Amino acid sequence: MVGIKDLGVGIGWRSEIDLTVERLPGVDFVEVVAENLHIGHLPESVTLLLERGVPVLPHAVSLSLGGADPVDLHRVEHLGAVAEAVGAPMVSDHVCFVRAGGLDSGHLMPVPRTKDALDVLVANVKLAQANLPVPLALENVAALLEWPDGELSEGQFLAELVERTDCWLLVDVANLYANARNIGTDPERFLDEIPLERLAYVHVAGGEQHGDIYHDTHAHAVLPEVLEVLDELCSRVAPPGVLLERDDNYPSDTEIATELAAIRAVVDKHRG
Repeated sequence: MVGIKDLGVGIGWRSEIDLTVERLPGVDFVEVVAENLHIGHLPESVTLLLERGVPVLPHAVSLSLGGADPVDLHRVEHLGAVAEAVGAPMVSDHVCFVRAGGLDSGHLMPVPRTKDALDVLVANVKLAQANLPVPLALENVAALLEWPDGELSEGQFLAELVERTDCWLLVDVANLYANARNIGTDPERFLDEIPLERLAYVHVAGGEQHGDIYHDTHAHAVLPEVLEVLDELCSRVAPPGVLLERDDNYPSDTEIATELAAIRAVVDKHRG
C-alpha cells in the first residue's frame, strides 16, 4: 500500500474521462468520488488502474460532518468499504455540511467558525474516524459568504480541528484562491496557521469569473493565480501529492496533460 508521503501528481477519476485517465502519462494516483462507486462492481477502468499499481483514494461529498444532524453511519461505512475495496491508505471529505432539518443543500456549505460549531465538527469527525478503517483527511471548501460572529480564522479553525481529532488536511488551493477573490481571505495567512505537517495532499482546479463572483467550477482551465497559491504552499512544504480536479466540460487529452505538467513543474521547482 502506498504511503501518505509519496503520492505524486494525480487526477480525479471520472467515468466521462476514464479512457483519458488510463492513457495519460505521468498519472501517479487518482481520486474517486466514493458515493459513485458500488462495492463488488468497481468500474473496469478503476480495476485496471489498481492492477497497474496506481493508488486510488476515495473522496466523499456527503458525510456532512460540519452539520448539527447526526452523522449517517451508513455513509461512513460505505466510504470505509470503498477504501478497503481499493486498498486506499486514506479517505477524505470536507469541512462543511450538506444537510440540515431534513433538507439537502446540494452544495458544500461552509461551517460557521465558532467554538460551538467546532465542538460539533470535532464530535462528528471522531465518530467517523471510529468507524473508518484508514485515516481521514478533511478539505477546506469554497465559500460565497462568511457566517456572522466568527471567532476563528479558517486556518485557526482547521488547526484546532487537527489538534483535537488528529485528522489530516486536504488543502484545496483553488478554494483558497476563490475565497480570497470572493470574501477577502488571505491564502498566505491560511498557510501560516494550519499544521502543514498534517498535509495529506492538495487539490487544484479551474474556475471562471462571473460578474463580481469567482466560481470554482471544476469545469474550466486552472488559472495561473491558482498555481501561484500552489507555489506558495510548495515553498513551505513538500506536498505528499497534488491532484487535478475536473468535473465537467472535459477538454482534450492534450489539454489535461498540459495542466498536469504545469502542476508537476510547480512541485518540482521546490524539490532539491
